[in-house]
Amino acid sequence: MTPAEPTARTTGASAPPPGCPAHRGDGDRADSAVPLSGPRFQVEPNVLYREMRREHGSVAPVLLEGGIPAWLVLGYRELHQVTGDPVLFSRDSAVWSQWDLVPEDWPLAPLIGRAQPSILYTTGERHRERATMVSDALEAVDPFMLRHFAEQLADELIDGFCTEGGTDIIARYARPFPVRVLARIYGFPDDQGPGLAAAAIDLADGGELAQAAQRYLFEATTSLLDGKRDGAGPADVASRLLRNTAGFTEEEVLHDLIVLVLAGHTLTADWIGNSLRLMLTDDRFAASLSGGRHSVAEAMNEVLWEDTPAQNAVGRWATRDTTLGDRPVKAGDMLLLGIAAANNDPQVRTHGSALTGGNNAYFSFGHGEYRCPFPAQEIAEVIARTAIEVLLDRLPDIDLAVPADSLTRRPSPWARGLTALPVSFTPAHTVRPGDGRGF
Repeated sequence: MTPAEPTARTTGASAPPPGCPAHRGDGDRADSAVPLSGPRFQVEPNVLYREMRREHGSVAPVLLEGGIPAWLVLGYRELHQVTGDPVLFSRDSAVWSQWDLVPEDWPLAPLIGRAQPSILYTTGERHRERATMVSDALEAVDPFMLRHFAEQLADELIDGFCTEGGTDIIARYARPFPVRVLARIYGFPDDQGPGLAAAAIDLADGGELAQAAQRYLFEATTSLLDGKRDGAGPADVASRLLRNTAGFTEEEVLHDLIVLVLAGHTLTADWIGNSLRLMLTDDRFAASLSGGRHSVAEAMNEVLWEDTPAQNAVGRWATRDTTLGDRPVKAGDMLLLGIAAANNDPQVRTHGSALTGGNNAYFSFGHGEYRCPFPAQEIAEVIARTAIEVLLDRLPDIDLAVPADSLTRRPSPWARGLTALPVSFTPAHTVRPGDGRGF
């Protein structure tokens, strides 16, 4: 494929020329690629992935925005292979063979940037050193103080609607909550939380607002680090990163902090919303909705299998010609990580309707060298679980206020989250100053 083919790029045509990953089939058969967009990613993604698996196997040809080809890895075993071999399937986006087709205003550029100086695109020993630096900064977060602040903020947000008898729990609670907790532990001013939340969601969705969101996050994080450079102030994550850069530049630290904001907020907000939706709509949880904290943990784990916030992820690039799932993958091909599809692979989940019983072998936090750092995962779990537990403590008779089949998702093939979750409940009193939860 060459730059002399503007039609496919500008129209999103579904039939790229021969030689593209999207057009190479088995034998003499040319497969039609699946556009990685459209309403089915909102309404019935797991059904769509099953159809793609039946038609294409465990590795399917897809088209990104603008008709740019890639592979989507649908199989659990194949995804394990790709994420477990960082040499053959590199995180270095510079090796992508399709860069000459990417326009400057490509909506996915913030997600698939060329030579981005963040931890996501660093490779080899350099990446391992960088991952250690980030993990150390996050591991120093006091889990008791994190929980304490999360509970205080949860009460504050619930006070804003608990007397009303109903609300949209996404807009009033799940969406603003994580980033305000993260802003505190990362070092951002509290009043920047709403702007960071909006930018993180716009960027993660990869739509027309993504580039503006990227600029906002860059400017906010630059301002934050400028104020931390002298080493004064509290020992937050940003200050710890600057004090222990492990030889990385301030620009690299800046991009790593943006990654922490983006992943930490968007996926945690959707984890809260998707878990509450499951508890309010799934008969398996109906009897245990107010049944204590065990049911919360069970619902959160189940969501990471069945309705994971991280639906698809960018990606890996083949460093040489190879075969994956009987597909001829060429050097420079992009492979997208089909996290939701792999989690629901029928070869792994033979009884898809049964609860997983705490099994945590999902791909929702990644796998291999580039998986989510364990301290980041623990922080996300504390934030999400606190949000749900405090809400159920304060509003124990909370119920869905609309038919379950009327709930809609954001139009993104990347992150899966609700646009709204209307609920009703018995009006409750606010938490009085001095009320506490054991601290």
